[in-house]
Amino acid sequence: MIKVVVIGAGTMGSTHAQAYEQMEGVQVAGVVDIQPERAQSLAEEVHARPFASYEEAMSALDDVDVVDVCLPTYLHKQYVLQAAQAGKHVICEKPLARHLADAEEMIAVCKQHGVKLFVGHVLRFFPEYAQARTVIEAGDLGEIGVVRTSRGGAFPRAWNNWYADYSLSGGLTLDMIIHDFDYLRWCFGEVDRVYAKSLRGRVYGQIDYALVTLRFQSGVIAHVEGTWAHESFAMSFEIAGKNGVLHFDSARDNPVTAVSRNEVQGGPGVAVPESPLREGTYYRELKHFMDCIANGSEPQITAEDGLEALRISLAALESMETGKPVTLIHKSSVMQHQS
Repeated sequence: MIKVVVIGAGTMGSTHAQAYEQMEGVQVAGVVDIQPERAQSLAEEVHARPFASYEEAMSALDDVDVVDVCLPTYLHKQYVLQAAQAGKHVICEKPLARHLADAEEMIAVCKQHGVKLFVGHVLRFFPEYAQARTVIEAGDLGEIGVVRTSRGGAFPRAWNNWYADYSLSGGLTLDMIIHDFDYLRWCFGEVDRVYAKSLRGRVYGQIDYALVTLRFQSGVIAHVEGTWAHESFAMSFEIAGKNGVLHFDSARDNPVTAVSRNEVQGGPGVAVPESPLREGTYYRELKHFMDCIANGSEPQITAEDGLEALRISLAALESMETGKPVTLIHKSSVMQHQS
């Protein structure tokens, strides 16, 4: 039995705890939240014990295997380090941290103490996105030239309105479209340059918008759009290759379409993503992490992947502030230059 302590009983903490409750061989041992009524409510729902602090939970519970950090971004480092130093595996919601140096330290400490660090980039577990990558890798779309992704909805409301504090959240670029950065890097490899524009500092009120252009080392160009200015949440992608175009739009009744460029010969065109599975996406993500702990296998997304997604996001924020494109420097390039 894998015993988990969930830190944070907000939307994401509740989602994670409810997913664990459905898994065989996994038990939510404790729920931690500084608001006792929230901890109590979620703990009762998942048959766990409520706690007002991490320290209280760890001193009261025996044989905790995993600490799941579902807190605001700026609190991630503190609890990841505490859990790792106690010898616990860690699941940390994205983004890994607000600053690159913090994320690097978190990864290093987890390695030092021999514990696994998982990052919650859940987009890789959405069936439409996973199957689109399979189509890309199979070559059905041909050589990919241009990709467009979009994601967003209303400005999020949360504890202490922390999303509105750019220094803590990094806005939607760091908190939301980092999902798309991770997914696109998973599909197309390393990013070479980043250029971005946003509304930050120009519009009063709690709305946010960003448009980020990524140039990959492979030559693929991606345009990533994010918005916190609308009421209903939606996400989409359009992947254009020499042989066809693959579309996905969650707001449509028929969200996935494929168009072949070979109209003369006809034929079925490229394969399309599967319909959503019965199990929820967060369940599949967390079940994968639990399986990795149980059998010692490498996760589909590593902590280093989370670090690279953060690097792209921070480059986008830098570009927004300077008005200039930012070139990313990767370790492999540095090593080649030094040799």
